Amino acid sequence: MKNKQNNGKDPQYLKLVEQLTPKSDLGKGLFRAFWVGGVICIIGQLVTDVGKGWLMLSQEDAQILTVIVMVFLGSVATGIGVYDRIGKYAGAGSIVPITGFANSIVASAMEFRREGLVLGVGAKLFLIAGPVLVYGIGSSIIVGIIAWIAGV
Repeated sequence: MKNKQNNGKDPQYLKLVEQLTPKSDLGKGLFRAFWVGGVICIIGQLVTDVGKGWLMLSQEDAQILTVIVMVFLGSVATGIGVYDRIGKYAGAGSIVPITGFANSIVASAMEFRREGLVLGVGAKLFLIAGPVLVYGIGSSIIVGIIAWIAGV
């Protein structure tokens, strides 16, 4: 008969899982995620401010510049191996900003670069980002149709 308290799992197995599961300090993890994500966002804000102030761009153009620069910085940091170390340290603080999106694209492409430019990098470039794009575009279409029907 299965033990309902352990969901039918062997107590020895549960003890082994508890021993092998790495302990995490939630407070330290939240702090790291917050400050690293914040620094990434500050860099993005500085790029926007430079675009508006020094380059005399409109708000919209400065925001586009910021996206381009942040994706570039995230891609370069991934390519030279820095972003992986940031991710290990900060966790979600490094993947939430747009640089995390760039990291996911470049990391999957780099993993398969030995297979060539077309079948390796080209085919695997959107391995992770592809579903994000598909579902993002699909959901935006659905929301747009709903807004159009509602007259918003």
